[in-house]
Amino acid sequence: MGSIFSQISAVVAMNIRSLPQRFWMSLAMVIASAVVVAILLAFLAMAKGFSATLDSAGSENVAIFTREGSAAELNSVISRDQVNIIETAPGVVKDENGPVISPELYVIVDGIKKSSQTEANIPLRGIDERGFAMRKNVQITDGRMFTPGTNEMIVGAGILREFDGFALGEEVRFGKVIWKVVGVFSTGGNVFESELWADVKVLQSLYNRGSSYQTARVQMSSPNDLEAVRKFVADDPRLNLDVETEEAYFKAQGKQLSYMAYFGWIISSIMALGALAGALNTMYTSVAERAREIATLRAIGFSSLSAFVGTIVEALVLAAIGGAFGSIVAFLLFDGLNASTLGGSFTQVVFSFEMTGDLFIQGGIIALMIGFLSGFFPAFRAARLPVIVAFRNAA
Repeated sequence: MGSIFSQISAVVAMNIRSLPQRFWMSLAMVIASAVVVAILLAFLAMAKGFSATLDSAGSENVAIFTREGSAAELNSVISRDQVNIIETAPGVVKDENGPVISPELYVIVDGIKKSSQTEANIPLRGIDERGFAMRKNVQITDGRMFTPGTNEMIVGAGILREFDGFALGEEVRFGKVIWKVVGVFSTGGNVFESELWADVKVLQSLYNRGSSYQTARVQMSSPNDLEAVRKFVADDPRLNLDVETEEAYFKAQGKQLSYMAYFGWIISSIMALGALAGALNTMYTSVAERAREIATLRAIGFSSLSAFVGTIVEALVLAAIGGAFGSIVAFLLFDGLNASTLGGSFTQVVFSFEMTGDLFIQGGIIALMIGFLSGFFPAFRAARLPVIVAFRNAA
């Protein structure tokens, strides 16, 4: 009856062409695979978007100083005297105005989320012109920069998307202090867009911080200068500080939501077990309904391997269709979706779900796993089904 490959091709083609005859049964398997893939991609896109928002914020040429042992900016304190010492560290870039350093303050204020109309913590960062210039891709997209020494602030584009009350020209009350929004800034979609920025000295005065800060950023000549800076800090007992590149700092901060990817795989795996049970039933029913066809092919010389492979391919095709449909749904519903969640300093980080090619590959893998496992045992049954039993069952 020809080569084994010809037999397999013929059985595969026959099984695929007969799928419309088992439309509702096949549709159930497609939908089950689609739901699993869509949910998995939603979790993965969330984790990917959050990680990208933080990872893209840091520069390898900028060193960030925090108090030794502090896990985040909110827990750190740096004195003015320490800032003065940091300015003399080796590797710190100097220009006509002196060392390129940005001592900064970080306080928590309340905002109202548009999605739920509930209060959430958002960061108000005190910076100066140096701090503004040291951020990558920063630009004022609407309005202007705040005037030093005044109660003016500029708002990140992410805050504007996710929170009420921060439109250009509005006045915002934090406690007894009223701030005026004079500008909107963008930093290319990274974590800094989840912040409000104001003059650091005004913030120190209004929040009774004296001359203290919470972090200091310095521009290094190159990433290779970091070790020299670390040695400088370690050798000076007055500097009980941790120092690392801004890039490394934000990558570490981003790991806190990496659990969402693992959680997505766990949830999807549990759902995949339910989908697998339904898919197994679908494939066993498919084999039972095609018992006469299988028997006829076996009787005219088709091998048991062709029946096995034909059933496996049928299951893989249905699962792949479901996976593709689930991927499309996930892309349409979640790609670019704006959301916010708590970051490392107990403040909201605004980010966008990000669907990338590697996520679609992971979705395809779980869909094909469902297809293979749901098709293997029914295929084994089809391959071992005696011809006479198949005709008796089909009669």
